[in-house]
Amino acid sequence: METTANLADDAFLEAFLTCQLPPAAFNHRNHLRVTWIHLQRYPLEEAIERTCAGIAQYAAHLGVPDRYHRTMTEALIRLMAHAGASNPSHSFEAFLAHAPVFTGDCRVLVAKHYSPELLARSEARCGFLSPDRLPFPS
Repeated sequence: METTANLADDAFLEAFLTCQLPPAAFNHRNHLRVTWIHLQRYPLEEAIERTCAGIAQYAAHLGVPDRYHRTMTEALIRLMAHAGASNPSHSFEAFLAHAPVFTGDCRVLVAKHYSPELLARSEARCGFLSPDRLPFPS
């Protein structure tokens, strides 16, 4: 299979959702791309559900379901939406250029909204918990 960067969005999303990407493709950049595609195509709440379901399914497929963290994932989706990921005039690469903070350690972004204690709770891993520090921007 060609690299994920060379796949058109539809082919990339289909390969991701059917767990056809190589295990090495289960990485941060591709999670951002799945999120961006969903935010481009669906309202926020639907994009959240589709993205979270896809990442959880892929983690389970790879035998690493503990790598999926619902609160972290949903928090990043909400922050990406606020940063303009749903703007149809931005390609994925343009979005990353506009908001390069997402290409780094996103735990720093999430830490503004969540304490380590809340994120460590099993409920945060399995379901979404609201921020206990700063609320998300509206």
